Amino acid sequence: MAQIRVLRRMASILTTPLAPEDVLGLINPLSSSRQLRGVVTKVVRETPDSTTIHFRPGRGWNPHAAGQWARVGVEIDGVRHWRSYSLSAAAGHDPAITVTAIGVVSTALARDTKTGDILFLDTPQGDFTLPEHPRPLLMLTAGSGLTPVMSMIRTLVPRRPDADVVLIHSARTPADALFHDELLELADQFPGLTVKHWFTRDSGTDAPARRLDLSDATDLETLCPDWRDRAAYACGPAEFLDAATELWLRDGHDDTHENLTIERFAPALLPGTGGEGGLVTFEKSDKEVEVGGDVSLLDAGEGCGVVMPSGCRMGICRSCLTPLVAGKVRDLRTGEVHGDEGELIQTCVNAAAGPVHLDI
Repeated sequence: MAQIRVLRRMASILTTPLAPEDVLGLINPLSSSRQLRGVVTKVVRETPDSTTIHFRPGRGWNPHAAGQWARVGVEIDGVRHWRSYSLSAAAGHDPAITVTAIGVVSTALARDTKTGDILFLDTPQGDFTLPEHPRPLLMLTAGSGLTPVMSMIRTLVPRRPDADVVLIHSARTPADALFHDELLELADQFPGLTVKHWFTRDSGTDAPARRLDLSDATDLETLCPDWRDRAAYACGPAEFLDAATELWLRDGHDDTHENLTIERFAPALLPGTGGEGGLVTFEKSDKEVEVGGDVSLLDAGEGCGVVMPSGCRMGICRSCLTPLVAGKVRDLRTGEVHGDEGELIQTCVNAAAGPVHLDI
């Protein structure tokens, strides 16, 4: 250990004013003891608005399980922004994210990312993963909700001859459907995969275009008659998932809701939790804004130009924790009003309940 300390001191002298790891970072951008990084190896346009970004992570990355997500950081105009994205690559392969150009950060990633770019990373997380034991599966997805399920399909179907997977995917048109051609090719190649596309605007046929109706079991019975006997995974917009949850609870067998696993891209907010709102003051940034009781503190800060820490933006990763200086906040998921001086507040799922001062 003494020899290692001597070597480190010698390296520091030789690289002053930079730290040794900073010099190493100039040689190998993935080498950093401070921040996990990845280099973009391939960029694939999936649809007019969606792009898959393949990357090779540096040391410290944990291999992902199919269906997990990871926080990804990207610098825009000199400011690092963090967002959470599902990993769409098969487990055991270098990771990839599939990003749809919605919002400033996702649009920058989808439109501007090039091979050789550096992404800032956090390790994979999430329990939206394949069941431990083989069983018939139903994958119910809409829009970009297909991305974690695509990782599952790519992982399971080619490797397990006993796989039995039915995918029902809802998209606006065939051109908007993520991985459309690849899924049809996989279904042709592997008998254990059945793919049913549902198009809400234009199917390219004379069939009427409408939303997949989950208010009762009629559409689901037509697409997958044995849906009650399958372990189901659902991912997509909040209304889609809410309808699926209600259907499983109402029309499935008594215990079928336990066979429905949900992955949400936004927090499940309690209806009517918005209160009076208030004036939010961001003390270090010297900014303030008057907001309603249904506006998260994270959105309030970003709306007035404050650089807010964030990650999943749905109350899971706790990357947005910010000290409360004064005031009370309302949890948008439960309606609970809380707040003590110095308390760390999840700004993505809390709103102002009167005047609020944040230490940022």
